Amino acid sequence: MNLVSLNRKKRVRVSDLNTRVIFYEYVPKKGPYPGEEEKRPLYSCWAKIDHVWMKDLETAKHNNTLSDVTLTIRDAKGDYFPSNKHFLEINSRKYKGNVYNVRSVQPDLQNNDFITVVAQLKGAKSE
Repeated sequence: MNLVSLNRKKRVRVSDLNTRVIFYEYVPKKGPYPGEEEKRPLYSCWAKIDHVWMKDLETAKHNNTLSDVTLTIRDAKGDYFPSNKHFLEINSRKYKGNVYNVRSVQPDLQNNDFITVVAQLKGAKSE
């Protein structure tokens, strides 16, 4: 197998990572009022953002997952690994003001250099 055929098998290339994403967690704010929270940034990176595909649209409507996004990010090799306790913001005018909960994280089995993250719009109900 030559190098050209190996490159064709990759689903994601570094050039596809064109949207900035910030992962963070909420921490209790210091002060006299309980329950107030502030964001603490954990990691910032470039990502490829995918939406619900047309073939999956009916299933997404039925499962109430239309607002979910799938991101592909580079594997930080131990510096950071997202968890379902983290949140993210996508720095794009299409997503401005939206906060997403990380729902699932899995390594990209096609290419070990990447991680796939599924996130749900904060406040949206999940099944």
